[in-house]
Amino acid sequence: MRRLREGLGRARGFLGLRRSLVGLLGMVVLVGMGEHMAEQFLPLYLVALGGGFLSVGFLNGMDNLLGALYAFPGGYLADRIGTKRALLLFNGIAMAGFLVVVLVPSWVAVLVGAALFLSWTAISLPATMGLVARVLPANKRTMGVSLHSLVRRAPMALGPVLGGAFIGLWGVERGIRFAFLGALLMAGVSLLLQQVLIEDDPGRGDASQRRAESNPLRLWRQMDKPLRELLLADILVRFCEQIPYAFVVIWAVGTAAHPGPVSAIQFGVLRVVEMATAILVYIPVAYLADRGRKKPFVVVTFVFFALFPLVLWFSRSFGALVLAFVLRGLKEFGEPTRKALIMDLAPDAHKAGMFGLYYLVRDVIVSLAAFGGAFLWSFRPEANLMAAFVFGLAGTLWFAWRGRDLGATRPAAKSQEG
Repeated sequence: MRRLREGLGRARGFLGLRRSLVGLLGMVVLVGMGEHMAEQFLPLYLVALGGGFLSVGFLNGMDNLLGALYAFPGGYLADRIGTKRALLLFNGIAMAGFLVVVLVPSWVAVLVGAALFLSWTAISLPATMGLVARVLPANKRTMGVSLHSLVRRAPMALGPVLGGAFIGLWGVERGIRFAFLGALLMAGVSLLLQQVLIEDDPGRGDASQRRAESNPLRLWRQMDKPLRELLLADILVRFCEQIPYAFVVIWAVGTAAHPGPVSAIQFGVLRVVEMATAILVYIPVAYLADRGRKKPFVVVTFVFFALFPLVLWFSRSFGALVLAFVLRGLKEFGEPTRKALIMDLAPDAHKAGMFGLYYLVRDVIVSLAAFGGAFLWSFRPEANLMAAFVFGLAGTLWFAWRGRDLGATRPAAKSQEG
């Protein structure tokens, strides 16, 4: 029994687990499971409700644009009112969006609800990363971010399988509405869990609240050059991701008039393949990145981003799509490293705010790619995929040339939470 406790203690230390982090991970599983039961199939739902391909492009563009606009307020609120209260507010917003989709079967209502529930990831991510930076020492941040990313992939893998099963049982319209009802219930449970386990920010008082920076222009001046170089490369790579993003499911599943090579349930299996691939690389990469150079991991990640649309172009069967989705999973190779790098470069007093500003700038610009992707797809799907590849290649080459290698992580600071 003693050896078991010692083993669990070593595992807890290796993974950087803290009580607040456990609460955060539980929230991620519950909200993520509900969200991904339905969100992946929203393009099919919009088309079924009569919205057409342009509504799909609008959804993806809105996701990026609102994600950008929500990111900075999310970081500011986390810095000002604390992570725990901020997450309570953000969870309530997502639940309101789920409720709209459940109650109103209209493609316009879906877009309205999506404006609320799609905000969850963007508005909560700065608070999440700020919590990781607060409760973990510097030499455990990549591990903490990786653990968060790993746990996120479980619902991202299982959610679409359940959503595909719902569609198989009740059809696209009823199946997706039932999936959103499940999402609403899980988010409610998550709201209770996060409030019980996540501890209040230490020292939250008038002085700490005054340190929260509400002006993004003033905060921009505090962003140093290495972080700006990373931001530019990231923007180009996200063009690569977002130009075809909403249309991957249409490429694979097709529409009623033009069926694709796989069914909705098989597409869910492809997502499982993608997430399982990502999960397998998270912990080893985090261990190495926390102890050595970060730049190689980020460069390799950008290479995988660039290759996915090119490989997808040649994937016209389930077997070929399995290989493509393995590659899509590998693009998560150094994503936690990139996020940890942002947090290391951000000022200590404004980590959540700087993270939010980074995503504000990135996603406002990248939203143009999502809107443009719809027109490229309407012209020809192949044009969409090739344009994505070119942007990914450009971003990879830029960071390989100009990106700064920070080397090994600086010595650990004492954690604020036991």
